Amino acid sequence: MLQKLKKIDFVIVFVLLMLMVVSITSIYSATFDTAGFEGHHIKMAVFYILGFAAFFGLSLIDYRIWNKYALHIYIGGLITLLLPSFIGQTKNNATGWINLGIVDIQPAELFKLVLIIFITYVLIRKDKSRLSFWRDIVPIGFLTFIPFAIVMVQNDLGNGLSYIVILLGLLWIGNVKFSHALIGLLLVAGIAFGGAQAYIHFHDEIKESKIMESRGHWMERIDPWLVPEKATAKASYHTNNAKLAIASGGMSGEGYLEGSSVQSSRVPYTYSDSIFVQIAEEYGFIGSSVLLLLYFILIHRMILISLESREKAGPFLIIGIVAMLLYQIFENIGMFIGLMPLTGITLPFISYGGTSLIINMACLGVAMSVKLHGQEVEEDMPNPQTYRSAPTKQA
Repeated sequence: MLQKLKKIDFVIVFVLLMLMVVSITSIYSATFDTAGFEGHHIKMAVFYILGFAAFFGLSLIDYRIWNKYALHIYIGGLITLLLPSFIGQTKNNATGWINLGIVDIQPAELFKLVLIIFITYVLIRKDKSRLSFWRDIVPIGFLTFIPFAIVMVQNDLGNGLSYIVILLGLLWIGNVKFSHALIGLLLVAGIAFGGAQAYIHFHDEIKESKIMESRGHWMERIDPWLVPEKATAKASYHTNNAKLAIASGGMSGEGYLEGSSVQSSRVPYTYSDSIFVQIAEEYGFIGSSVLLLLYFILIHRMILISLESREKAGPFLIIGIVAMLLYQIFENIGMFIGLMPLTGITLPFISYGGTSLIINMACLGVAMSVKLHGQEVEEDMPNPQTYRSAPTKQA
């Protein structure tokens, strides 16, 4: 165990410690003077302790064992994902939370790692051969659509889109044909552009449709992005105030605990989804750039681990995790500067939330396991197709 710990990438550990400091101090700034939110920074510190336990624990476990039980993990993940539909709690219009007494968990966050493990399992069985559209891409897409549909029914658009991003990221390195990739890219671009134009031209009809009776909050998030002139004051309140707060931060910010918009509660959820607004207003462009630099270092180190891996499952796992994190970072920051629509997606490692943080730390633990156990010659390792008949080789 000590030999394995010596091989851990301590640059990643250092970055995580820096993100922890940013997270706890930012949450304190956003909540210290708000009734009912006292002590959230302490809770986040506890979540980080649990997160580091998950990170180091999964680092020491040979990641190849997940391939052996990938199908069982996927089925179990789907069952867990369905539970909120029957016994879940509703928060911010999304029915995706399960109360365990001491803490609430969000199965949609957990399923991100489940999906990465399962798609990796399917792709490595191809043994580097080209992916067939009907035999491979369509079945994998269907198996991804199932959890996507479940979370969409639960009104969790942010996590639903993350499943699609994970699928696309893994297919991209899964030896997909260039023609299929090009067609898929053009199809996605066409659907996105066509959908946006249809939404703009038929906005009033969509608003009055029966479908929007239970999805009205989606329009409140999309309108300020696509049709700001038709957005209500309520719908524009969040994003407009967020942009003003970010702009007021200037180059060096208004100072810690001194953010005028953050401290006056003009921006909702500055301790969770909107925490980037707090960072931009109080630390300015410089502080925001430092945060993005930490993310860059983290992603860069993970990609280096994938390139150094001599076993084929490792790079798939890491690219799936990288795609998930990049989507969350881009979406969370983009929605407050007008690049993306407003969704309930957290800023990785910074926003308040136990489930999101622990799952992200667990994902990094799996990536670190690739560094600790993925340096063996591939011929000396068990074939995934023979896992049922052969025990997993220990590193």
